Amino acid sequence: MAARDYDAVLVVSFGGPERREDVLPFLENVLRGRAVPRERMLEVAEHYYHFGGASPIGAATRGIIGSLEAELRARGPALAVYGGNRNWHPLLADTVAQMAADGVRRAMAFVTSAFDSYSGCQQYVEDIERARAAVGARAPVIEKIRLFHDHPEFDALMAERVAGGLANLPGARVLFTAHSVPLSQAAGCQYVQQLEAACGRIAAKAGSTRWRLGYQSRSGPPHQPWLEPSLEECLREAVAEGVLRVVIAPLGFLSDHMEVVYDLDVAARALCSEMGLEMERVKTIGDHPRFAGLMRALLIEHMDRA
Repeated sequence: MAARDYDAVLVVSFGGPERREDVLPFLENVLRGRAVPRERMLEVAEHYYHFGGASPIGAATRGIIGSLEAELRARGPALAVYGGNRNWHPLLADTVAQMAADGVRRAMAFVTSAFDSYSGCQQYVEDIERARAAVGARAPVIEKIRLFHDHPEFDALMAERVAGGLANLPGARVLFTAHSVPLSQAAGCQYVQQLEAACGRIAAKAGSTRWRLGYQSRSGPPHQPWLEPSLEECLREAVAEGVLRVVIAPLGFLSDHMEVVYDLDVAARALCSEMGLEMERVKTIGDHPRFAGLMRALLIEHMDRA
C-alpha cells in the first residue's frame, strides 16, 4: 500500500490533567468501572497536587506530535498528524470527529506504548474503535501500527539513556522499571517476556551486566496479585547485597508522566536517600532527538506491509 493511501497519523496517549481542577475528573475517567476505593483515588490525587495538579504527559505528547510533524515535513511521507487521549482532552472521540471533518479517510495509529499488555495495547484498539463508532459512518479507518519493543532503534535510544546514567554513576546496578499489571492480565500476553528480553539487550548495549527488572505503580486492591518484584523490593535487595549505586531506567514509559516523576523522582529517590543509595534516574526516550525517526520508520514499515 502506498503512502498516498493514508491521509494521517493519530498519536494516541493516556492523557493527563493540566491543572489542579482537572485532577479529580481525570482520575474518575481513569478509574470508571474499576473497583478502586475513593480513598485510594484521593491518595493518588495528592501525587498530582504535589506538582500543582499538572501531569507532564500532556506537554510530552505534544512534543512527540511536534517532532513527528517536523520529521515528516523533512523526510516524508506527507501525512497530517493528530493527537487523541484515552482519559483527558483532547479525547479520542473528539479527535476522530475532527479527522472526519478534515476529510481524513485512512490513518495509522501510533500508540505511546511499546510493550504488549491489555492496558498498553488491546485497550487502545478498543478505545479507537469506540471513538470511530461515536463518530459514525464518516469516521476514518484507523490502523494501529505494531508494537516496537524489539525494534533496534528502540534498543539503541534506551541504551544511550542508560549508558548516560552509568557514566554519571560508574559501576551502578541498573534497575529497569515498568508498570505493574495484574498477574491474570500478564498471563494472557507477552508483557513480561518482552520486557525481560528488552532489558537484556539494552543492558548489554549499554555495557552493563548488573541489572534487574522491577515493577512500579501498582494500583489494584491488596488481595489481587500483581507482577513482582516491586521497585522498592529491588532497592532493598540492592542494599542487602552491598550495592552502593543504582541507575533507574523507566523502560516501560516512553514519556515522563506521574508514575515517573512521582513514583521515581519523589518516592524512590526518598527511599534511596533513606537507605544510603546513590540514585540516577535516566530520561525517558520520547524527547530523544531520534525518536521521531523511529516513529517514521514504523509508519513506513506499516505501509510496506499493508
